[in-house]
Amino acid sequence: MTDGYIVRYIAAGGVVVHDCRVLVLRRLSPPSVPPTGGEAPSVPPSGGEVRLPKGHVEPGESVQAAALRETREESGYVNLVLQADLGTQVVEFDHRGRHVVRTERYFLMTLADGAESTPSGGEEQFEPAWLTWDEALASLTFEAEREWARRARRMTRQMTNETARERQVKEHSYDYTFYRFTL
Repeated sequence: MTDGYIVRYIAAGGVVVHDCRVLVLRRLSPPSVPPTGGEAPSVPPSGGEVRLPKGHVEPGESVQAAALRETREESGYVNLVLQADLGTQVVEFDHRGRHVVRTERYFLMTLADGAESTPSGGEEQFEPAWLTWDEALASLTFEAEREWARRARRMTRQMTNETARERQVKEHSYDYTFYRFTL
């Protein structure tokens, strides 16, 4: 039940792939002791959720920049490379008496060549984990995020097949020298 108030916003995030594994964020249980100041958060995060990194697009920020920023902030992996746009998806849900309409944009990302495969920092509420595609699809809490993982998997396969075809063409290419003779 909502009070008729609708919240609309745009969020951007990333499906990060490295060594055939997908980066997910496990949300840690909320602290049992309220933060300093004695007040508990108005909406405690749900412990145990398994998510993909994403967050709000700030005013004046591109969705690509927001996806990179949010993925870096939440996961602690800073050397990321955008590989492909995975599209747009609109997600609707009710939260605290409000109807939320979130337009999501996700991007396929990889760690930059030579990048550390361990995070440096990241948000304390999340524990990054690298899962196989099947493990990620089985573990992600929300169907909308499973859809992003499926899109990323298809895109990764497509990109891998294209690269293999390019290698094959290169391996079977020959330099030809043509001679013209006049008699």
